[in-house]
Amino acid sequence: MSEPIPVSVVVPVKNEAKNLPRCLERLSRFAKVYVVDSGSDDGTDQVAADCGAEVVQFRWNGKFPKKRNWFLDNHTLETDWVLFLDADEFITDAFCDEVDKAVRSTTNLGYWLTFHNWFQGRFLRHGDPFAKLALFRPDAGRYERIDEDRWSHLDMEIHEHPVLDGPVGTIHAPIDHDDRRGLESYLGKHNDYSSWEARRYLALGPQGSPAWSALTSRQRSKYRRIEKRWFPAAYFILSYFLKKGFLDGRAGFVFAKLKAQYYWHIQLKIQEARRVDQ
Repeated sequence: MSEPIPVSVVVPVKNEAKNLPRCLERLSRFAKVYVVDSGSDDGTDQVAADCGAEVVQFRWNGKFPKKRNWFLDNHTLETDWVLFLDADEFITDAFCDEVDKAVRSTTNLGYWLTFHNWFQGRFLRHGDPFAKLALFRPDAGRYERIDEDRWSHLDMEIHEHPVLDGPVGTIHAPIDHDDRRGLESYLGKHNDYSSWEARRYLALGPQGSPAWSALTSRQRSKYRRIEKRWFPAAYFILSYFLKKGFLDGRAGFVFAKLKAQYYWHIQLKIQEARRVDQ
């Protein structure tokens, strides 16, 4: 039997009994697997235990830190590397092989992960690509701190990213991102996310303030344009036409359209928050 990949995999969840078995069954090559549960009521914790993961319960008090930072701050890992996966993210043997090689011989402190995005049962080969920094050495940093007392009920870092003081690379073998909980769940999550993004944008303050310096280049690009009336339409044109999302058929159209609407909802919520706060 080959030596386990020296990485602790952490899967933060809430009510993910449908997606979780498929996610966990692919993690057997890693040294340790944790499932951090936010009080699920659909049997998620039992599913995780049955799959051999160590279950950790998390109760958020509404303040910093949220779930991922809280886990890192309160649990001693047996490995020098941590990989955060969502329950609807499914790895491959090629991904495991590349991660194993990367973490055993590298000067990097972290790695961006690439994804194959699935939507409504179809693999989207085109459109706006998805990537995130989710494999890193926990002694190199934490997810960015955003003080959001009283204006958020999201107990996990969604759009926050790890802030690492050193070089980062990229794992090129893609992960399958395939949420099978349906369109109602997708729309509900993005309603929550757009509310969070609107408030986060307002909390950043003017461009050039210290909070802007912690953003990634993609985040800065997005927030510099988020209030422009043309931004949602421009995103749709970029994703659907320029990045050939139309080649993915109806699923590609719906995905690009809903993402454009997501940015429009952020705009509306920014405007509403300013009126209410006056």
